[in-house]
Parts: sequence; C-alpha cells; structure tokens
Amino acid sequence: MKLAFIIDPIHNLDPCHDTSVAMMEAACILGHEVWITQAWELSVLGSSALAHLQQVDIIPVELTDTGYKAANPWYKLIGEKTLLNLETMDAVFMRTDPPVNDVYLYATYILDYIDQSKTLVVNSPKGIRSANEKMYALQFTEAIPETIVSADKHLIRQFVDDKGAAVLKPLGNKAGEGILFLQPGDRNFNSIVELSTLRGRVPVMLQTFLPEAKQGDKRIILVDSEPVGALNRLSAPGEFRNNMAAGGTVAKTEITSREREICTQLATTLQKDGLTFVGIDVIGGYLTEVNVTSPTGIREIDRFSNTKLGKKFIEWVEQAVKNLM
Repeated sequence: MKLAFIIDPIHNLDPCHDTSVAMMEAACILGHEVWITQAWELSVLGSSALAHLQQVDIIPVELTDTGYKAANPWYKLIGEKTLLNLETMDAVFMRTDPPVNDVYLYATYILDYIDQSKTLVVNSPKGIRSANEKMYALQFTEAIPETIVSADKHLIRQFVDDKGAAVLKPLGNKAGEGILFLQPGDRNFNSIVELSTLRGRVPVMLQTFLPEAKQGDKRIILVDSEPVGALNRLSAPGEFRNNMAAGGTVAKTEITSREREICTQLATTLQKDGLTFVGIDVIGGYLTEVNVTSPTGIREIDRFSNTKLGKKFIEWVEQAVKNLM
C-alpha cells in the first residue's frame, strides 16, 4: 500500500512518544510505502485533492529496560517532494496536532475532495469538523460527569457553587492548556472567568470536579470503535492536571467493564462520523473527552502492555482498503 501521513514537521516529532511515528514505523515494517506532507502543502486542482509528498523510511525504535531508544537519525527521506493526487494513495491519515485553527480546518476541507470510495481517509474530515474534542462528549449523557458550556459568568459561578468544585476547560486547547480548577470563594474567580471567556465572548466547558482524578486520567485507544489498549496518566506533584504535556507520568492499567460500556455507547456515533482512530479520556468511570484530531498514547501502552498497537492499526487499515476494492 501507499500511505500518506499529514503530520507536523517530521524533525519536530518524538519517535519514542508520538503515535504518528509508531503508525508510520509499523507501516514500513509491514512493507508499505510511507509518504509525508503537512497541512499547508495541500491543494485542490481540477476538483482533486493534491499534496506535496515525500517518501520516508522509519528506523524502528528499540525498547530497553529504561524505555524506548531511537536511532539518530531515526528517519530517512527518500527522493524529492512530488506533487501527487492524494487518490493515488491507498490511505491518507490526518495526524496534524491541534489546535484546530484555520490551517487545520482548511486542510479538512481540501480532504473532502478525496473520493473515499477509492482512498481511505482517517479520520474523516467531516467527522473531525463535527467533533470538537470537548463538546463531542456531551451527546453521551449517560457517560459524562455533570457539565455545562457557557460564557456567562453568572451561570459559571452558579455551577461551581452548586457542585462545590469544577474544572474549567477551554474548548479549543490541547494537552491540558488553560485547564483551571475552580471552587467557591476563590478571590480570583471573576478574573479567571473573564480571562478564560474573553470577558464573556467565548464559551468554555465546566465539569464537576471528580476526586477520582487523583487516581489518574485514563486514556483508552479505540480502533473502529473497539477499545484496544489503555494507559493511566498521573499528575505531577503540585499539579492537578494529569496530561503528559503538563508533566504527568504514565502507568499501566486495565480497561474496566464500565469503560467498555462507555465504548459501546460511543460505537455507533463514531462509526457514523467516520472516526476510526480515537482516544477517549475517562476519570472515575466518567467520559471527559473524545480525542479525534491526533490522539496519542500507543507508545506508552505498548511499553506497559507488550502490545503492538501501531501494527494492529495498520493491519486494520489493510483490511479496510481491501474492502474499498
């Protein structure tokens, strides 16, 4: 197969952590051609989606007693960049990291011009646009904690007073950026809300604080709506956020029956929206986010669970491409 990955600049990726690298590495090991491009290198000509693509070979990381070890350099670019119709690829992967800004959104509009009866696109560009990673979870009312979305300071204050404590999340950020802990009586309350909502012009999400967060924030990876692995993220000392980007550590974990039930609740909607590779976040048995843009975590899951999720996913892609033929 010929596989195109829309990624951030490859020299900025971490081969020991980034899921995109794990996917590309698995594809190379399985004998497929891997091509890379970036969101701003996409075009539409004659109603067809094209990209400046360059082939790459990934040198596999080595798992040691202390973690992963990567070769230096860990990738080899092959040939020159070439402008190609994306329908010459068997599959195209949208793996640019958020935030979902104008460049990201315009890239999804260009990907709409790929005939998905000929070329698999993961995740669906329409699905990505419809699935804000905070808001998307709200439709699964039996799975989520008590939540509101608002820019109204009075509604936000009432929610915090009623719940005793809440977590404020900007709707467009990633990796724990801008997440704040709110409680009644905080002398900075008004300033926090004004800054977060740009003085009442931008809505934010408020979720009731889950004390179980002290035991971790679980990331579960789903492939075609089936849970295939999980890891637990634990906050750093003096920090309430569990995100790895905020200094959190990771630990081995198992998927509980409650979490499998949540995955079942999501399955039909994820499939309808073409969201094939998804990472959900669960705290204390409650769904808090549905990550669809560039979910990560499979390197860590593989290390703790002795799995090969990159290989498992590419094998799913192989079958999905066969089904298109």
